[in-house]
Amino acid sequence: MMMVTKEQIDRLVRLQKIELESNHINSQLGELPHRLKKIDEKLRAFQEAITENENRLTELKKKYRTHESDAEMNLSRVKKSKEKLGSVKTNKEYQSALKEIEDLEIINSKIEDDMIECLETMDGIESEIDSKQKEYSQLFDRVKVEKELLQQESDQAKESIAHLDADRSSLTKTIDPQLLKKYNMVKDLAGNVAITAVKNEICQACNVNLPPQQYNELQRFDTLMFCPHCQRIIYPLAS
Repeated sequence: MMMVTKEQIDRLVRLQKIELESNHINSQLGELPHRLKKIDEKLRAFQEAITENENRLTELKKKYRTHESDAEMNLSRVKKSKEKLGSVKTNKEYQSALKEIEDLEIINSKIEDDMIECLETMDGIESEIDSKQKEYSQLFDRVKVEKELLQQESDQAKESIAHLDADRSSLTKTIDPQLLKKYNMVKDLAGNVAITAVKNEICQACNVNLPPQQYNELQRFDTLMFCPHCQRIIYPLAS
């Protein structure tokens, strides 16, 4: 069995605390890109909505210009048909000319209705674009602040990790190399928690009772001991 002192165990406990805190900060740091991505996705969703409406507006304007051209062409045809009325010689030709004019005017009426519908839809889309652009501007300002805060959080996290790494480096130099090797082996096997307290005969990592004899030996604090269930390094904690 490896002989240990309370001071060496205390150092292992401090080392584990440093490592767990460093792992926690690194985990939070690793989430920052995802949080930034979610922020950018909000902006992109607004941009896509605005672009979609702008494309719809462009198509409607083209459609309106086509209707406008058709209306002008039909009005010209109506004018010519009306001019022909003065030169018709028979009642049949007259009735035919009137029918032609009536048909053209019906077509023109439908075109005008379509133009009005286009204008109303265009007004609605322009209003929506204007509203979205204002929302986008407000969101952009909020996102800018959020990104600045995330950058500050990232800088602080990196600074904390640097301090923790320095503390870890200094502390490991004061721990017996063989004890440190055992600690790292247990950590690799049991996860991040390699050393744990035993309180009232119960291992605080796995909640299993130690055999009474082992618990009594643990109180002497002179031998490196392991939990028989989870195999972690154990030390006594006052009740």
